[in-house]
Amino acid sequence: MDFGKKKVGKVGTRGAQQIAKENVETITLFRNMILGANGIYFLIMTLFGSVYTMTEISMFIVCLIIYVASFQFMFRLGTPKTSEPDGKGQLLDPGLDLNMESGMAEHAKDAIILTAITQMLSLISNYFWTVLLLAPLRLLWMAWKSIISPWLFAPPPEQDEVDEKKQRKLDS
Repeated sequence: MDFGKKKVGKVGTRGAQQIAKENVETITLFRNMILGANGIYFLIMTLFGSVYTMTEISMFIVCLIIYVASFQFMFRLGTPKTSEPDGKGQLLDPGLDLNMESGMAEHAKDAIILTAITQMLSLISNYFWTVLLLAPLRLLWMAWKSIISPWLFAPPPEQDEVDEKKQRKLDS
């Protein structure tokens, strides 16, 4: 098996039908991940007879907000549009490719995965809720790397374009 090795050559193109099918599969996978994480969380909390403290309640609300926002973002972008409202008609638009590398849906998927892992780890200790702080840290890192750093460390504009009047004054 060649894990980590990229194939060299032409990248295969995918049709609209395949993109639509993969989008539905991706949306279903992440819906099941959200439902599974919440189901396991509440099942284990109930089986152990845990008392829901303010920490658990407030952090569940934070998780719920992250889940709903990320899932709705992916759902709105990736849902295929068909000519029939029931989804059985001709495919008009496959939706944005949710499995595209370095796409916006990648960040929503990462948020869902991070939240689900954090929710599972919080069953061990409430201190694991701090893992959710990785999301804003990643956001700050991405902003630094793509916006702030290039703006701060950009070379000054070159003075090659001196207008004609200034050039004549310099020559005189």
